[in-house]
Amino acid sequence: MLMVHVEGQTEERFVNMVLAPHLYSVGYTRVSARLLGNSRQRIRRGGIKLWGLVRKEILKHLSDDPTSLVTTMVDYYGLPTTWPGRDLVEGRNTLTERAESVERGIWEDVASSLGGGFDRRRFIPYVVMHEFEGLLFSDPDRFARGVGRQDLASQFHAIRAGFQTPEEINDSPDTAPSKRVVNLYKGYQKPLMGVQAVEEIGLDAIRKECPLFNKWVETLEEWARP
Repeated sequence: MLMVHVEGQTEERFVNMVLAPHLYSVGYTRVSARLLGNSRQRIRRGGIKLWGLVRKEILKHLSDDPTSLVTTMVDYYGLPTTWPGRDLVEGRNTLTERAESVERGIWEDVASSLGGGFDRRRFIPYVVMHEFEGLLFSDPDRFARGVGRQDLASQFHAIRAGFQTPEEINDSPDTAPSKRVVNLYKGYQKPLMGVQAVEEIGLDAIRKECPLFNKWVETLEEWARP
């Protein structure tokens, strides 16, 4: 079983509707997405929870089922500094260095908490750089078609052209991927339209354009191999 701890409804829908069918095709028998703090337990709506609360949930799932694999899918944008490694990214110039800093910090915190008998391969943290919407710029034409606004294709292309990869579209309050989309399309509805766009773009296109995302999917695929 693979348990994917996700930040919000968009990621939950993505896992259930796009990622899970692919992983079933490579040998998984069960893939489940779980919101970090479900609707009955959430202290506040929206935004990612503080690390102490998330850590408790992850440790519980890893401890309850010793055969399961656990991963995360959370946005780097807006990630609280309480998350391991997040406060160390200043001065790290490359995208990969920033992603690795946080993912390594998360992994080390969880693994050390479970002790020497824990199979550390069972936990695979993944942080989306910089935000889920960044992945949608893998194919600007299909992105525009997926959200029903083909007239925005040229503007999506212009945004994409400013970065080496979609994952590098930056994370300030004004220039984060979702902020750029909303500035162009006020009616953008993230949970519904984000996944519609992914289905239009296709998983293969996103993997081709987004190396960090592709590395995560490859790592998950490897788990299913004999």
